[in-house]
Amino acid sequence: MIRQLFRSRSWRVHTQTPQQPNGLRCLSSLSDRSSTPSLPTEANVVVIGGGIIGTSVAYHLGKLGVQDVVLLERDKLTSGTTWHAAGLINTFGSLSATSTAMRKYTKELYSKILPEETGMSCGFMPIGFIELACDEDRLAYYRRVAAFNRLCGVEVDEISAALVKDKCPVIETSDVLAGFYVADDGRANPTDATMALAKGARQNGVQIFEGVSVSGVSTSQDNASCLPQVSGITLDSGDVINASAVVNCAGMWARQLGEKSGLVIPNQAAEHYYLITEPFKEVDPTWPVVEDSSRCVYIRPEGGGLMLGLFELEGAPWNPTNIPESFSFGEINPDWERMGPYLEEAMKRVPITENLGAKTFFCGPESFTPDGNPIVGESADIRNYYVAAGLNSIGILTGGGIGSILAQWIRDKAPPGQFDVTGIDATRFHRYQNNPRYRAERVGETLGNTYKVHFPDKQPKTCRNAKRSALHDRLAQQNAFFRDVSGWESPSWYSPIGPATVEKQSFDRENWFPYWEEEHRACRENVALFDMSFMSKFLVTGCDAGRILNRMSTANVDGESGLITYTQWLNDRGGMEADLTITKLDDLTFLVIVTDTQHNQVATKMRRQISVGDNVSILDVTGSYCQINIQGPQSRALLQSLTHQDMSNAAFPFRKVAEIDIGYARVIVARITYVGELGYELFIPTESAVHVYDLINECGKQHDLKHAGLRALGSLRMEKGYRDYGHDMDNTDALLEVGLGFTCDFSTNFVGMESVLEYKQRAKSEGGLKKRLAQVFVEDPRVMLHHGEVLWRNGKRIGEVRSASYGHSLGGAVGLTMLESNEPIKKSYITGASWEIEIGNEMVPCSVSTSPLYDPKNEKIRV
Repeated sequence: MIRQLFRSRSWRVHTQTPQQPNGLRCLSSLSDRSSTPSLPTEANVVVIGGGIIGTSVAYHLGKLGVQDVVLLERDKLTSGTTWHAAGLINTFGSLSATSTAMRKYTKELYSKILPEETGMSCGFMPIGFIELACDEDRLAYYRRVAAFNRLCGVEVDEISAALVKDKCPVIETSDVLAGFYVADDGRANPTDATMALAKGARQNGVQIFEGVSVSGVSTSQDNASCLPQVSGITLDSGDVINASAVVNCAGMWARQLGEKSGLVIPNQAAEHYYLITEPFKEVDPTWPVVEDSSRCVYIRPEGGGLMLGLFELEGAPWNPTNIPESFSFGEINPDWERMGPYLEEAMKRVPITENLGAKTFFCGPESFTPDGNPIVGESADIRNYYVAAGLNSIGILTGGGIGSILAQWIRDKAPPGQFDVTGIDATRFHRYQNNPRYRAERVGETLGNTYKVHFPDKQPKTCRNAKRSALHDRLAQQNAFFRDVSGWESPSWYSPIGPATVEKQSFDRENWFPYWEEEHRACRENVALFDMSFMSKFLVTGCDAGRILNRMSTANVDGESGLITYTQWLNDRGGMEADLTITKLDDLTFLVIVTDTQHNQVATKMRRQISVGDNVSILDVTGSYCQINIQGPQSRALLQSLTHQDMSNAAFPFRKVAEIDIGYARVIVARITYVGELGYELFIPTESAVHVYDLINECGKQHDLKHAGLRALGSLRMEKGYRDYGHDMDNTDALLEVGLGFTCDFSTNFVGMESVLEYKQRAKSEGGLKKRLAQVFVEDPRVMLHHGEVLWRNGKRIGEVRSASYGHSLGGAVGLTMLESNEPIKKSYITGASWEIEIGNEMVPCSVSTSPLYDPKNEKIRV
């Protein structure tokens, strides 16, 4: 049926495809390319890849004054995926402040900055952008997004179906509930933008060479770190360019290039389709871009006709084993049968296209990542090896922002403090995620998520059961609902009435809300068991272990043995980099515990701090120990019934750690909590975990023990105001701003200490902190908070809810937000103001507190 849309089967159009390169070519002058300088033998930074991302990184490095930058493109600029990109520029759509900022800057770069600096147009047309909401779930979601985007400075209007029709008459609007319209969004020409970036880079001293293929990156070793560092690159010709830093911007080839150096860069090409109709007289080139996620289509004018771009609900990976080196400007044979239903649905949104001929039905590769976020920053295993890849089909849209962030990162050797990079950090992925099967299965789901509603508890369906706790089968018998936690299967909640199922995803209460409440209250009022085996665990040993960890930590972690210490790790500028606990087991042995999402970042940071001559070893023991947390007022009584160790407050005070007996096992127990109650964390050798669990479960019957999942953990910690790095605090925050100054021991001369002291003195001279993390609480019990809701003070937007949950003990939704003001944030700033939270289109009264809303004096945890 779909084939009948085309006048003939020879439908491909190659008018955009440049000629293949013929040997080395240097873009020393975009207006005069007659000269062909020789390749340099020395460079400061070598950028590999001449698409939109590589040219952006090179341009921004040059603009920052970084000297001796060389860009190498194996074919011609724009080859790979840039040349066939649709070029949509829509600042609307993200609940990430970083992504929104990148989009806004990129639009300004294409529309103003580059044309002014280079005299070249980027083909930017501010024709507008409309996101259609055609069902209630999308309407609720886009209202949340719109509120957040307005906070970020995007002028988005909710418009009626009639106004959508007025702005784009060919759109069928009978089922449209609303449109979300940004008047000055639109489209750019990817090739023009790339060439303008290249010219801007050249104007700032960057050399750009085409037809130069890199075969590998060379490294060297010095005494400063046990990690190797970049020393240069080797070309297919055998030539070598010595370099201090390399930037892998090789697009869909980035993974393969990284693998040659042993790096994990799990981007994967997937098929992306668009149809271009033949011209018709009614088309108006000023019609806005229209996106309808319910029909998996975006629509914009193109060449006198329309472009209908498709993001299917289940995408198709392309060549997960190996991307052909020669596929520079190629096309993929389309899958007619699979795409037919999507085209039919898309054409229902634009009925006129059903009677038009098709000029082309294009299929080309786009790179996607396992979590849908780009891969940006310094690699985990090689110093000064940087990456910018895996743009998930928004490389043109965010290319300027990506280039700006990474250029600052390279210059300063640290991520820019004004952007939260925790979600895009190149070190976040695990090695198994680079496996061909994993990438092949996960990338289709990632592409499919592009146009799905992002419900707060949405879970991936592919690549499940990659990692299981030794307790998994036991917990399944308890009717656990498992969620993916960095590849681990971990209980989110438990069903007391049979197999755990989600009836319908929602932004409101779901069917399992009562089960969650029972688990929460059991921990507050009695005792609960949490399987926390997914937590990352590192055994750090050696004569220099204590000295190195103490230098890295804000707290003194090398004091008395048998103590667990909560601490932070900062960078040289005082920026936050990790939130963790360190237990000193003995003078030579330390146990470092960090959340799953910071596994690689913490391991990498430790390795970067170790010099060649240091006597220290780092062993990842995450899978060697199961972690069971026993938390709640009756946790001591339960644990005492299992061991001969005296668990009284006098013998086992808060922060004490000891190895105790439980049945036939030896278990490391730490008295610590993340829920705000008396509690213990048990680290059990995996081979003994089921035995210990069975004993706890059996004895727990006498104490009415209840299993609890991560949903309860989240609501309990949120009531207490406990922090979670990467969610409610990140690298943009200072230690004092997030209320963690108490972790500092200024006698240890920790990394970043001078910056903390300077900040402390500045705040004192200004009368107090002007940026503070605080809790928000909504008294209306019907309201749910998730994240991204907008906080208002005295009728003005001032911030977002960074993370949130439902406080079952408090009786309403509770979250954490960062307050920022031009005046010191003291009690009067809070109590003397009117506070509201914007949730979609609704304004809800709330209260704000800089002290914990639950047990502010910490009496319960020390009982």
